[in-house]
Amino acid sequence: MLIVSQDIQTRGEALVAAARADDAKTARRHTDFFVLGHRVDEGIPYWEQAVAAGDAFSHYTLARYRKIRGNRPAAEALYRAVADRHSGCAYGLGVLLKENGDPEAAEWFRRGWESGRDLSCKIELGKLLAAEGRLDEAPKFLMSDIEIGDIAVFRWVQLFESIRKEFDRVAADLDAAEAAEDGDAAAAALRPLFDMEKHFRDYPGLTVEAAGYYRRASALSASARVDHAVFLTETETADDVSWFEARGLLVQAHEDGYEGAAYVLGAVHEQRGELADAERWYGLAADAGHPAAQWNLGLLCRRQRRYDEAERWFRQVGEDDEDVVAQLQRIAAAREAGGIAPGKDLHRLPGLRERAEAGDVQASYAYGKILRDWAGAADRHVVRWIEPAAQAGDPEAAYDLAELYRSMRRQPAVRDDWYRRSAEAGHHDACNEMGWLSEHHRDYQEAERWYVRAAEDGSSLNAMLAGKLKAQRGAHDEAEPYLRKVWEEDGDAAHRTEAAGYYGLVLHRLGRLTEAVEPLRMAAAKWDEDVRARYSPDDLVVLARTADPAKELAEVEVALAAGQS
Repeated sequence: MLIVSQDIQTRGEALVAAARADDAKTARRHTDFFVLGHRVDEGIPYWEQAVAAGDAFSHYTLARYRKIRGNRPAAEALYRAVADRHSGCAYGLGVLLKENGDPEAAEWFRRGWESGRDLSCKIELGKLLAAEGRLDEAPKFLMSDIEIGDIAVFRWVQLFESIRKEFDRVAADLDAAEAAEDGDAAAAALRPLFDMEKHFRDYPGLTVEAAGYYRRASALSASARVDHAVFLTETETADDVSWFEARGLLVQAHEDGYEGAAYVLGAVHEQRGELADAERWYGLAADAGHPAAQWNLGLLCRRQRRYDEAERWFRQVGEDDEDVVAQLQRIAAAREAGGIAPGKDLHRLPGLRERAEAGDVQASYAYGKILRDWAGAADRHVVRWIEPAAQAGDPEAAYDLAELYRSMRRQPAVRDDWYRRSAEAGHHDACNEMGWLSEHHRDYQEAERWYVRAAEDGSSLNAMLAGKLKAQRGAHDEAEPYLRKVWEEDGDAAHRTEAAGYYGLVLHRLGRLTEAVEPLRMAAAKWDEDVRARYSPDDLVVLARTADPAKELAEVEVALAAGQS
């Protein structure tokens, strides 16, 4: 340990000396010692001194870890201080600003490309062009001024050109449908757009052109009006204006005799938490024999404890249907149990909403939870009800809000901020998420701290994660109780093989050879199936850190045979 500490001090002082001598190459080499050795805690004081001396790469490195550890303002200041002369910092600043939704990001990507020829900056500029809907310009820009080795741009060029090709196909098919006044052909022309949801989320400017195609098809086809309405309600930029337009399209399609429109009206009202309207439209569709509407009405009535109505609607779906039988059994069990937990009681919704709109943040939270968990509301319509309690400091609400952003696959920086707020307030599941995030960024020391906090909940999974990182760090005394807990208390855990491997390793290192044999044998027998299969064979960093219980077992058996105990 003394040798390691001396090496850290020697390397750190050499880093600072190189920074003061304006020797960027040497400073980076010593920075790599800390980064590649996963000694971020030890590197930070030396990076801070190197930053004060003006070393640009130390700005970049320290900014990265400030950001990973949640101090985004400090990261922005570090990036910004040298972004004019360091393309990596220009890129880091651009990414951070882009995550914040700040249009200034484009300027820093441009500077990073023009001054430093940073290909990552060029790619981000191309993606921003596509995000603005400038689909023809994006591939042209990416292909301009390329050099041998710039292969990374081609993935994005191919993506944007493929989207352009699909849009052109839709446009051509619509031209033909309009010329023939063929509503069915107009509706069919929209089909390529159905598979572009991820592209519309990643590049919201594309929705403007797509909306134009939907609008053209809607003029000819009632079914296309329904598709147009669904598109309007599900796009990233959906708002109240979009909702009113979508509802108008659906009502018009219903009035024009399109049978599925009433069902979709029920579904979109249910997603918005508007249960009375949902029931009315589902009822119209169900009376017309629409099985999905009958099923949804059954669910809606069951959740409201209107069991006779629920049974009637489920039976209309088909009494021999396995799912119907299961629902009828649930209704019978609910009748027998009587009562209902407050968190599942839809009858509370009107009162909770009234209190929420009057400013009661906990009522708003309870309202949002019931809407999401039991009333069928879509996540995007629940955020506004959960957020006030999260903003007020409720760790459970903050965690639930992070989970909403996660399920919507939107704004990962916002998602992670809410996980962090919840974790810092002591929420164990949020601590686990922060541990995973830190581990993903190779900040293993920070990850270990979060997993230790997560393990305070008593769960064997968090104990295993904390113990594993301690074992990988060489802190075998600290790791032992965490790993022993899993080994002794949770024989059925999916992660027990991994815990056994590290427990055996720790016992070996602590000289407890006889005790190490059983967990190592168990782990060695199942390691490839239970553990190795969970990690990418291409992730050399993770593989280098992963235990090898077969090797540990062989060493232990040799030592025992030699008379060691």
